[in-house]
Amino acid sequence: MAAAAASGGGGRSCFVLGASGETGRVLLRELLARRLFSRVTLIGRRRLTLGEEAETAVEQAVVDFERLGEHAAAFQGHDVGFCCLGTTRAKAGADGFVRVDRDYVAQAAELARAGGCKHFVLQSSQGANAQSRFLYLRVKGEVENLVQAVGFDHCTILRPAVLLCKRQESRPLEWISQQFLGVVARVCPTAYSVPVETVARAMVACVLQPGEGKVKVLENGAIHALGKAVPQQGT
Repeated sequence: MAAAAASGGGGRSCFVLGASGETGRVLLRELLARRLFSRVTLIGRRRLTLGEEAETAVEQAVVDFERLGEHAAAFQGHDVGFCCLGTTRAKAGADGFVRVDRDYVAQAAELARAGGCKHFVLQSSQGANAQSRFLYLRVKGEVENLVQAVGFDHCTILRPAVLLCKRQESRPLEWISQQFLGVVARVCPTAYSVPVETVARAMVACVLQPGEGKVKVLENGAIHALGKAVPQQGT
């Protein structure tokens, strides 16, 4: 990793989908701090307000996800694609949730592959299963299958449990569950939850160590292990 940092990313480039979300924001910090890529592009529905240093270090492509096919240029020329895109049923409704978490992601993956992307890293969810009776888990399973079918040289799917983080938006019930799981995590640290920082570091680690297989699925325990294997920023 030190070699990559010294070379300023070695000419490699990546894009991040969902950089405004909890995992995406931490992932962006990790990528910029480690200087793994010489070019980092944020693809989203609006331009994000970033710190002065980040503003000069990244490119931002504003796209209309309902007409994503018209924005193929935003996905051109990237070696790695990170996808943290997602919403909730409560926020977007059932149809909106399916569009964002499955349809947008699948189309973005297709555009990325057509644009030369070799490694696609997808944040999914623990329990993802295309045959599940539960909408959330079924959609996550369906999008996993769709992304795998695109045919990337490497496809890494992370299935984190409940994310431990300080959300920008208020979700009272989730806050309560996080307090409980935060206590449980002291006893069983890899069972039911994972800090968002650990997920972000695991996403970085899987790019540094892509492995030999075309598809790798990381369950919550593996995310913990991989995230811990990457030193924290400044260490």
